[in-house]
Amino acid sequence: MIPRMSRLLRARFLALALTGALVSACGANPSTHAKSKPKPQPASSDPAAKGTVIPSNAPPPVAAESAIVVDVASGRVLFAKNADAPRAVASTQKIITALCVLDAGDIDKPVTIQPIDEACEPTRLDVKPGDVYPRRELLKVLIVKSANDIARALARDVGGSIEGFANLMNRKAASLGMRNSNFINPNGLPVSGQYSTARDMAIAARAAYHSPLIRSFAATKSFEFHYNDGHTKLIENTNHLLKTCPYCDGLKTGTTNAAGRCLVASGSFNGRSVIVVVLKSTTPHVWTDSSKLLAWALKRPASDL
Repeated sequence: MIPRMSRLLRARFLALALTGALVSACGANPSTHAKSKPKPQPASSDPAAKGTVIPSNAPPPVAAESAIVVDVASGRVLFAKNADAPRAVASTQKIITALCVLDAGDIDKPVTIQPIDEACEPTRLDVKPGDVYPRRELLKVLIVKSANDIARALARDVGGSIEGFANLMNRKAASLGMRNSNFINPNGLPVSGQYSTARDMAIAARAAYHSPLIRSFAATKSFEFHYNDGHTKLIENTNHLLKTCPYCDGLKTGTTNAAGRCLVASGSFNGRSVIVVVLKSTTPHVWTDSSKLLAWALKRPASDL
């Protein structure tokens, strides 16, 4: 009796198993493995992906001692010349100053100008001790006019002192992956032991380019600054390419005897954006070098698209 019942149970079990297999095969209640199977993804149509292609035509000759061209979207280097040579970079390092000010937050915080802020030459806004301006307005002057007294005021306000702010600059640079830079002041005026490279400045510029506020300031050709005493001054951008190169949209100039003429230029065309850095150049080569490199990187032959 018991063996017969066992045979009946085995038969019923096999019948149930067969029914389940047939139901599953017909598409009812597919397994979790079938649900989680990844679907093929279409090829990316993002125009930024095209920007990573190195142009097939040769880059133009560059008079600057150091230069680099970097795709903004990917960070890919399209061209480099002595890009890792440490050298003075003048006011282009104010890009790091601007990033540190943004990191501090409270962009509309009032900043009271102090006498120590005036201890610099040559480019100054000539604000007066006791004047009060929001960080936002001072940051705009820093980017557009490159005023050294404003760099000191912002550094003191954010870092407590020039030395304290320099520590913030170096920590920021390290966090971005800038491996060959050391900053001692916020304005780029010559001092022993302060240096960067074309590659490092391109890294800083990519970070700045992703800030809508810095980008808007860097693209500003001119604006009226209102002093506390009521008078105004037209502030014109030191980046001449904004007026001569239609696809240039920033970023920061720099000039000292030690650094020569320097320019970190950004440009966009046909859905692509690049950063061009030229260091230790001369006038007019700083403008022609940068303009030619922007055109080479952005206005590529149809065969490259």
